[in-house]
Amino acid sequence: MDETRPASSPKPSTPTALAPPPSARGLPGWALAAAYLALALLPLLLAALAPDGPGNAWREAATGLGMAGLAMLALQFASSGRFPTLSGRVGIDRTMAFHKVAARILALFVIAHPFLYAVPGFLRSPSRGWMTLEIYFTSAQYRLGLVAWLAAIAVVGLAVLRPRLPVSYEAWRASHVILGLAAVGFGAAHAIEVGGYAQDVAALAGFWLVAAAGAAASVVLVYVFRTWAIRSDPWRLVRNERVGRGLWRLAFRRESGKPFPFRAGQFVWLTTAPRLFPLFDHPFSIASSPRESEVALVIKEAGDYTGRIGELAPGTRAGLDGPHGAFAREDREADAILLIAGGAGIAPILGLARDLDLADDLRPIRVLVAAGGPDRLVGLDTLREIAARRDLTVTTLCEEGGPGYEGALGRLDRGTLDDLLAGLDPARALAMICGPGPFMVAAADGLLACGLPFDNVLYERFDYADGTLSRHDRAERLRVRLIGAALAAGVLVFALR
Repeated sequence: MDETRPASSPKPSTPTALAPPPSARGLPGWALAAAYLALALLPLLLAALAPDGPGNAWREAATGLGMAGLAMLALQFASSGRFPTLSGRVGIDRTMAFHKVAARILALFVIAHPFLYAVPGFLRSPSRGWMTLEIYFTSAQYRLGLVAWLAAIAVVGLAVLRPRLPVSYEAWRASHVILGLAAVGFGAAHAIEVGGYAQDVAALAGFWLVAAAGAAASVVLVYVFRTWAIRSDPWRLVRNERVGRGLWRLAFRRESGKPFPFRAGQFVWLTTAPRLFPLFDHPFSIASSPRESEVALVIKEAGDYTGRIGELAPGTRAGLDGPHGAFAREDREADAILLIAGGAGIAPILGLARDLDLADDLRPIRVLVAAGGPDRLVGLDTLREIAARRDLTVTTLCEEGGPGYEGALGRLDRGTLDDLLAGLDPARALAMICGPGPFMVAAADGLLACGLPFDNVLYERFDYADGTLSRHDRAERLRVRLIGAALAAGVLVFALR
């Protein structure tokens, strides 16, 4: 393994005469939102067809929350399953972010479900209310429901607490799948066994069977079919080079020699021998162009798996699941392109720069590479090589200097972005950003303030629940909350019908 290569000199693979990268496929965002609402509220609609009509509003609300929560639990398997039909157009970052926020909403629905049944009793007397709760939590009749209730709370709670849990990512991921399946399976059995509406409306019982089967099928697709796929279509690590402090560039080649169609800026889930199984894969952005013969990744040492990434030897067998993501430049009208990278976020930026070069794109390109220090700047030789034949300018920004470093010092601010845009029309520029969350927020909001169109500022973010949010993030979170509000409104209508 070569560890002596200069930090800024990743070796590009040989360009090949590949077909143009594929276009994005999948449903538009509005169609996904409409389908999600329809499926989550479908059991309530089916229950409303029951011949006996509604009962007490509190009990109907409890039933509605339980049914909507169970349907949302089943849909969680689809929103996290890496299905191109669902995430190919909007981006898997948005479907995964929705998955996380939806989990919190369904947890509230599930937690409230048994307690609302007791409200009529509490309104009469506290003893009657506590007696009702005791029945629901201790009676053998509701045991399946209790298991589902506890599993649903556990799967969401452990996901929220995952960064603070003293377990490996792989162990948590396995428990996440098992608990999720238990919540859906036992929940469906509970709804069919004791749910009055499921007993009166055959279509509703069928819905729960299909929902449980769909959740199980998604697990089979991810963990059985994809295991077969990565083992029957193996890759080999051909180079593993240290390109910066704690940063490695890995180049892979498909053993079959078949092209790997992807769009510059996308990412793959990587797993390596001896654990060629999707449970052990991790997502990494592609640092090469689809017009090259190898797929390159730039990986930072930062976890259980990546902490030893430099130890992978050339010849190691690997599995690549992908491509995924909508971080691509097509279908965007622009006269100039800004590529902005922070730290390990240089990976897709390098891929985009290489692809613009190989595609003979004549538009001016401005690249900003930011890092904590000069020893973490990656890809500068590649970018400068492109700059020798293209209208491409490279700017570096480090928080700390070092011997021989002549670039800018400090953090990303409005002045840095103004300098980057010098001579360009912001209204006709396209910006693509990758890096840590706060870095992307600063870059995105700063570029909007500089005059870039909202839709021409692109980046991927997988969690909108915590941390500093940009204007893009707040808009996305608002859309998710509107879906949650629509679900709550549907339950209210069901309860008061």
